[in-house]
Amino acid sequence: MSLQTFSLDAVQKLNQYVQTQLVLPASEQQPALETRAAMAAEEPPEPSSLDMLGDMFRAGGFEEEDSPAPNTKGRWFISTIDPGAALYKLPGLSLKPGVRLVTYLQRRPDGGLGVTWALPELMSTTTHLEEALEAAGDQPTPPRPRGALGHIMDGFTGDQRPASYVSASLLLRHLKELGRTGKLRRWSHHRLIPAVPTQYSWQWKGNAPKDLSPKFKYLDEKSVMVEFFSCRVVPPVALFRHLDQYGSAYRAKSNDQVIALLQAQPKG
Repeated sequence: MSLQTFSLDAVQKLNQYVQTQLVLPASEQQPALETRAAMAAEEPPEPSSLDMLGDMFRAGGFEEEDSPAPNTKGRWFISTIDPGAALYKLPGLSLKPGVRLVTYLQRRPDGGLGVTWALPELMSTTTHLEEALEAAGDQPTPPRPRGALGHIMDGFTGDQRPASYVSASLLLRHLKELGRTGKLRRWSHHRLIPAVPTQYSWQWKGNAPKDLSPKFKYLDEKSVMVEFFSCRVVPPVALFRHLDQYGSAYRAKSNDQVIALLQAQPKG
């Protein structure tokens, strides 16, 4: 079947666009550390009048222990980010009508997690979303609101042109990474590459590919494939082959495979 090659520059621009759009507010990315000592030191004076009591409420003088607001204690909370905003300029890809993306975040001193769901807008009210928080608490298993679609990409549609599938492959990886911090980061450690970095020596797992440029291929009338390569730049440094196979929709069968490991320090 026909094969189409994309320039790395074009794919890089798509990747950078999504990355710059999916940026969390500073208060959610790294919430201020909360300690009982600091809270006690800053405890406001006991109110002497109802007016003063009202001022304390308006200034946020009281904090609920189980508040879903940003925190570093491991309690999941709802992000204010709208991940759907990353789609406005992606070629050929959009959210389905009536679908919204919602992100939950968890923050601990050693790192953070995030999960993004696609769900009907009618099921995305704050009250409905907070119901899932009660069940999740501070456990590793993320909240899943009622009505969430089985896979986040089930909430997308597109024009079925090659660029839309390349966009979907990049967007999926960024959405999976959204909210990850510290030692839990994954995709943010990868850099797209058009060729094998020659300043390093590599230990190959099989034969080295001859062409590392991003590609799109029609497999048959009902399925297509997107292929691209990256280098993970933190130990263990490795080269990856990313292969996504799509059917009639934008939910891919993804395979992120290590094809080579760093064998030695840079030459010279």
